[in-house]
Amino acid sequence: MKLNFHAVAAFSISLCVCAIGTNVLAAMAPDPTLTRIQNESEARGYTFFSDREQIVAGAKKEGQLRVLSALDAFQELRKAFLQQYPFIDLRVEDVKGSDAPQKFILELKAGAAASQWDVFDVAPELYQEFLPYIKKLDILAMTNYGVLQIPSRMVDPKNRDIVSVASALHVLAYNKNLLAADRVPKIWEDFLGAEFKGKKFMVDLRPLGFAAMAAGLGEERMMNYARKIKDQEPIWIRGQTRSVTAIAAGEQSLLHLAYYNACMKAKVKDVSKSLECKVIEPVPVRIGDMVAINSATPHPHASLLWLEFQALPRGQSIIEKFFNSSIYAPGSEAANIVGGKKASVNDWETFHNTERWMEMTLKAFGFPKADAVNQ
Repeated sequence: MKLNFHAVAAFSISLCVCAIGTNVLAAMAPDPTLTRIQNESEARGYTFFSDREQIVAGAKKEGQLRVLSALDAFQELRKAFLQQYPFIDLRVEDVKGSDAPQKFILELKAGAAASQWDVFDVAPELYQEFLPYIKKLDILAMTNYGVLQIPSRMVDPKNRDIVSVASALHVLAYNKNLLAADRVPKIWEDFLGAEFKGKKFMVDLRPLGFAAMAAGLGEERMMNYARKIKDQEPIWIRGQTRSVTAIAAGEQSLLHLAYYNACMKAKVKDVSKSLECKVIEPVPVRIGDMVAINSATPHPHASLLWLEFQALPRGQSIIEKFFNSSIYAPGSEAANIVGGKKASVNDWETFHNTERWMEMTLKAFGFPKADAVNQ
């Protein structure tokens, strides 16, 4: 049988064209997973960006970013961020102090800060009040889909648009020259011993550590413990920095539920080398340094890059220099401290109870005022 060369060639070409056409159509076909995520985000009232290049391109067009940050590392973060994104004019301002969040939320409600700041911190005590002023970008979906490189556990799974870039650990701070090693508490219940009754240790009247205890141990157990702490007649204080400095100076011996970062920063500066920061199990931990994007921001793409940068290994390594980092960031100092230990974590599942737990704790304390030693 003789084959018609031209017919065979035409048939082969048609097969190739069909194959190429099929591949092109397959490439053009929408990703069903992406379509589902987009639909789900839109149904929730969120915006979802499916392409990282789209975010970077949008940030280039915006060209600006204005941030309020309570992180000690904000200046170093700014410098490193600009090295990666030199096309963004970034301004970062420090916002600290217990009164700052209350002042800022009032400004948001009055419209005074509606467009001045793109990114701000969300205070734990005012979490619900901040929610109406946060831009509904589905950061969780963008993280899960791989558009943003943020560990998903850093993102609020319910509200989906708030990121915790650091975790707060609670330890005990003590002066090793004033308190012998065998007298240092080994468990939290040791503070209830007779030797610690009557102005023998300090307790902070912003009881975030007790809220962390409630998350892991339960409300009833935490409240019983708080009442027993009150019966110990401690020194009531307000302000961690002054308190750990007083311990380093030999003016006080022991601080209950000290902030790990405050204790470590004071320890570095302690010329007497007497301040120690001891981790006790279960380690009370709370998600902290929660950042969100202003609903009125004109720079949403640049804002997303800033949130992501703080969660990336480079950002976490900078935050870690100031003894902050997230327990959800693989390899971070916080993750290493907590790893392998029992922990009581006030996380996204329980965080909405923080304000109520703090109020319950203060009630158990009998609503005391800070002692003169700390005023």
